[in-house]
Amino acid sequence: MGFPENVLAKDERVERGLHPHWLTVVVPTILGLLLAGACIAVAVVTPDDETGNRIQWIAVAVLVVIAIPAVVVPYLRWRTTHYVITTHRVMVRRGILTKNGKDITLSKITDVSFQQTVLDRLIRSGSLHIESAGDSPDENLANIPRSNEVQQLINRLIDEDDLRRRSQGRFVPDAEAGGAAGAATSADDETTAVPRQRPELAEERRRPRDLGDGNDQRL
Repeated sequence: MGFPENVLAKDERVERGLHPHWLTVVVPTILGLLLAGACIAVAVVTPDDETGNRIQWIAVAVLVVIAIPAVVVPYLRWRTTHYVITTHRVMVRRGILTKNGKDITLSKITDVSFQQTVLDRLIRSGSLHIESAGDSPDENLANIPRSNEVQQLINRLIDEDDLRRRSQGRFVPDAEAGGAAGAATSADDETTAVPRQRPELAEERRRPRDLGDGNDQRL
């Protein structure tokens, strides 16, 4: 994928890593082939002498100057643009020499929509629009391969992230309540384990004397 995975959290997992659609570099590739063909043609038609060599070097220099912004830069821009979707966030990284990036936490995404033109539908591409809560601006991701599938993936991950957060929120109070209940049960067990001495009733204190009086009467 070419993306540094050391930026991920411990329990974070990459679901999909994308570059812009490969058709975005088709035109620069064709232009590069045409420039290479022109360079070969100049080398063939020019004479093999000092004047011809000078013309060839000038032609090569001009073609290289044209190729750098028209071919090399678009390819590098395509290669260094990353759209990474993880179980926690959507990461965007751009830039050839100067890097810039943005992380959109799934819990802050309020809406994900996609848009496709007729050409996008033919090549199975499109644009994604991600709205997020807070002061951060919305993010537009252009030329996303299979943009409708990516939209469904992000929505599914948002639901799973919300469910995970809710379950973690319930687990902590339940554990604390269980611990308190266990402590209360232990306290009750300790209380019942030690029997308390019942005070002697007045009737029981009189019983031996009454029995003695009865025996005397029988005698």
